[in-house]
Parts: sequence; structure tokens; C-alpha cells
Amino acid sequence: MYLRALQHYILEVSKMFPVVSITGPRQSGKTTLCKILFPDYDYYNLETDHDMQIVSNNLHDFLRENRKGLIIDEAHNLPKLFSETQVAVDEDNTRHIILSGSSNFLMMQNISQSLAGRVAVVRLLPLSLEELGAEKETDTDTLIYKGFYPAIWGDHRPVTEVYDSYFTTYIQRDVQQIINVKDLRKFREFVRLCATRIGQELVVKSLADEMAIDMRTVNNWLSILYASYTIFMLPPYSRNMGKRIVKTQKLYFYDTGLVCYLLDLKSPKDVHNSFMRGALFENMVVANMMKNRYNTGMSNVDLYFYRDKSQKEVDVVEELAYPNVQIYEIKSATGLKPDFFKNMDYFRKIYGDSVVSSKLIYDGSHEMNTPDNGIINFRHVK
Repeated sequence: MYLRALQHYILEVSKMFPVVSITGPRQSGKTTLCKILFPDYDYYNLETDHDMQIVSNNLHDFLRENRKGLIIDEAHNLPKLFSETQVAVDEDNTRHIILSGSSNFLMMQNISQSLAGRVAVVRLLPLSLEELGAEKETDTDTLIYKGFYPAIWGDHRPVTEVYDSYFTTYIQRDVQQIINVKDLRKFREFVRLCATRIGQELVVKSLADEMAIDMRTVNNWLSILYASYTIFMLPPYSRNMGKRIVKTQKLYFYDTGLVCYLLDLKSPKDVHNSFMRGALFENMVVANMMKNRYNTGMSNVDLYFYRDKSQKEVDVVEELAYPNVQIYEIKSATGLKPDFFKNMDYFRKIYGDSVVSSKLIYDGSHEMNTPDNGIINFRHVK
């Protein structure tokens, strides 16, 4: 069992709001965390026919009879629950209801319609490096290959078994709930193709041409992957500095273990020898930065990438209080080279004193904590 960084924030907001919504991908640990944080609450899972019948049979009375508190898992399966919850907590705001779900799109759609102002929304992603504790010192290729789902580390389940089950369940349930994809085989191919694009600017037309589908379908399918916490995007960083900045976003997956599964990498050795190892390392680091921010309760993560028309690029730009930024370069190498810093130096020349910190994130042991071109091992990034 892993101590989840988000638990402190969840307990805090549960004292302020009658309803707490916890979303995140399947198997990220939502149910386990809810039961640990609220052991006296009654638990119902709306993916089971038994619990669905209990909850939906007389929803009005169900929400009022329980005085200890409720945890309702996969709440998006019962859309009317949200409007009924609104009425119940408006009648008595001392009621405590936890709504959990793996579909961000369906959860947020119902929340925005019914529970605005009454609910705290939090996101629980797979384990961060910090949450892994001592196990984060595992060799880098193994970290990338195994990914960060609790079942792999805590329950020691076989990696391939976990991701095969995850992907099959995801395709058969979540995808079909959000949108009726007629050709699931084609969608599987599409997800695998996206896995080959991690760390790259996403060109929708390129995906459409390679899959022989129209761009509207590509955008619809990308929205599914986004809503189900499979992928996320880094937008380009831009200020009006007289430069033409690229407008396409960079694609990442929330979990590198899933990417390795999709790429048919069957061992840490396969990861080490893969031509995509650098992209996988970058994906792991950027995803971990996202997790660290969501684990503090942040709803919007101000992370970007920079690339101009001269192809000068900085991997991550973190926006602070305007106009300040922190910038990061990510390298999978274990040693240092002078040219690792050249793009950060270029960025500093453009943005000057607004760059309060620049750091190289890499896989080596030498670290140097300085505002100007500091050096840090990826395991220690906050």
C-alpha cells in the first residue's frame, strides 16, 4: 500500500464541500484511497448490477437515508445521480458524498450541469516517483517499462497481464461509454499509433492520413483518449515577442508502462535498446511533473513547451506569476554535454530576467542546485 500525496488535499476539501469528485484512469487507486480516507462511509460501485439496483431503485430516499457518508464509484454510470445529489446537499449541506469515476468527460459533464459550487474536483493519476518511495531507485529502464500503476508495484502482478487487462477493459467499456466507436480494431490501431508519437508535436492530418480516416474522427478519438486520462498535451509557450511560435501541441501518455505495452516492448532490455528510449524517458519525466502538480490539488497545470520556427526548443516551460517562468531540458543520458544547455541559453536571451530558473533533468548522479542551468536527477524533480 502506497501513501498517496493527494490524500491530504482530499481530506482538507472534504471539510469544505459536501461533495468531492475523484476522477482518474482505471486502476490508479481511486477506490482504495476512498476506502482508506473514509472508512465509515458506505461504498457502492455502479459497475455492479447489485449496487446499481440498490442506488437507482429509489435514488431520492437512498441519498437521504445514509447519515455516515457515501462513496459512489463509477458514478458517471448513473447520470441522474448528479442532479439528485445537488438537491440532497442543498437540503442538508452536512451530507458527505464522494463521487468517483474513470471517465473525466462524463463526470465533468454531469458535474458542470448539476453540482457547480457544491463539489471539489480532484484527479488521482498513477503513482508518482515520490509516492513510489524507495522503489523509485529501481533502474530507469525498469521504471519506464513497468509504469506506475499500483497493482504492478504493490500487488506484484505481471506487467503484461495488468496492461492487457487495462487496455481491453478500457476499449470495451470506457470508449464505448463516451462515444460509439464502430470499428474497435481500428481504434486500437489508432491508440498504438499515438504511442509512437510521444514527445512529438501532434499533427492531426498526419494521423488521419496514416490511419486512412478523416480529421474529424481523429479529433474525436483524441478527445476520448484525453477524457479517459490516457493522453495529455503540452501546449506551446508563446508571448508576443515578435517570434513565430509553433501552434501544435506535444503528445504524451500519462503512463509509460502502457506505452511500452502498445509498442510491444516486452522487457526493460527492450526499452534500453529501443530507438524511442529518449522519448519514453521524456514522457516519464513530464508525466511525473503533471502528477506532482495534480497531487497538490491544482486544477490547471501551467506547463508548456517552446519551439520556434528556427527549431530552437525547450522541453518544458513552467509558467509562474506573470511574467516569470522556469524552464527545463530533459535528457536520458547519464553524463553531461555542453550542448545540453544551449537551448535554455537561447531561451534566456529572448526572455531575459523573466526566466527565474533553468534546469537540466537527466539520468546522471551529479547534481547542482543553481538558478542558472542547474542539474538534477529525474528522481528528485518536484
